[in-house]
Amino acid sequence: MATVLKPPAINAPDVVTFGCRLNAYESEVMRTEAIKAGLEGAIIINTCAVTAEAERQARQTIRKKRRENPDAKIIVTGCAAQIDPAKYAAMAEVDHVLGNAEKMKADSYAALIQEAPPRLQITDIMELREAAGHLIENFEGANGQGRARAFIEVQQGCDHRCTFCIIPYGRGNSRSLPMGDIVNQTQRLVANGYNEIVLSGVDITSYGPDLPGRPKLGQMVRRLLANVPELARLRLSSIDVAEIEADDDLMELIAHEPRLMPHLHLSLQAGDDMILKRMKRRHSRAQAVEFCATVRKLRPDMAFGADLIAGFPTETDEMFDNSLKLVEDCGLAYLHVFPFSARASTPAARMPQLPMPVRKERAARLRALGDIARDAYLARFVGRSVRVIMETATLGRSEEFAPVQFAQPQRIGAILEARVSALADGKLIAAVQ
Repeated sequence: MATVLKPPAINAPDVVTFGCRLNAYESEVMRTEAIKAGLEGAIIINTCAVTAEAERQARQTIRKKRRENPDAKIIVTGCAAQIDPAKYAAMAEVDHVLGNAEKMKADSYAALIQEAPPRLQITDIMELREAAGHLIENFEGANGQGRARAFIEVQQGCDHRCTFCIIPYGRGNSRSLPMGDIVNQTQRLVANGYNEIVLSGVDITSYGPDLPGRPKLGQMVRRLLANVPELARLRLSSIDVAEIEADDDLMELIAHEPRLMPHLHLSLQAGDDMILKRMKRRHSRAQAVEFCATVRKLRPDMAFGADLIAGFPTETDEMFDNSLKLVEDCGLAYLHVFPFSARASTPAARMPQLPMPVRKERAARLRALGDIARDAYLARFVGRSVRVIMETATLGRSEEFAPVQFAQPQRIGAILEARVSALADGKLIAAVQ
């Protein structure tokens, strides 16, 4: 689903984003850099390559934008454009294609203002060795969150090669931002009014091996919290249980640091060991279940979300049942589910494929189970007090990432104590205490 970042001025570029929160963060950087370069009136499409559907929607949006804006300069970038730039350059509606490295630089947009601008600007992403830190002091966010929270990209790329995943070829190898840069960015953002910071990346639990001293994620988080004592809330984006369980510093922080939010989103993908092996994942089903149990002993209020793929090649009914059972066995509260989408050139695309109706039906069953699990989890909060950060005037998130709805408008970015009175439509209904 696309996110449209509204331009702050009439002639500033429109940016349409597909895919993950990291893409949404980078779209803010892109818009800032394009404005800095003086690029006016352009439409920038930031694509995603995770699924064929995401690419289809991007192409559909490109054609729609051209029909609606016949004279606008249309620029396509993002993972899909990085992986297959020729596909997008061949579209009559597209004026320019930028790679994932180029999209983050003002110079790339300045070049498009020249009389003979380059049609393609693509760096070999696999050759990049350093992560570039980008500070957005006025982050608007994917959901118009204003100053509710800001994202910091602490890591980029991925060294692992899951059989279904094309993203490393769009993002490159794993690269980490130095700890000092992360601390400096956080200090500036907090000074600028942000109460919650989210550490983001492609694979943030692989943070550090490319830096001097090879720090782990937990060491970086510990230093960050120690150096920014005024930071109210710190949240982690998607993590890998195979890496985090060996990070003693991070496990200690989970147990004892109240500013580290009790919400972890796990990159699980499946609940059957044979499917996990065929995916080339690095954890087993038992490891995932044990990890959740261990963390709950350390932090009883911890909420877990997870990514799950339905209908991976060769998945039998019994294998899929193991994924269904994983929701209860891990105590998952928030699910991100999608049917398997074969990506060209990946090993999984060459495996025996399940019919698409089977994949979609299994995804629907997982989502339905996820809705039940979410509501059962949220029901625990009825009659209790929660601490909420406001994302919009009437909607906020608890420390456990539960959505909290208010009847009366509140200040965006404020942290409030609220009493939950009911659960409706997947949201907690609350009033300020």
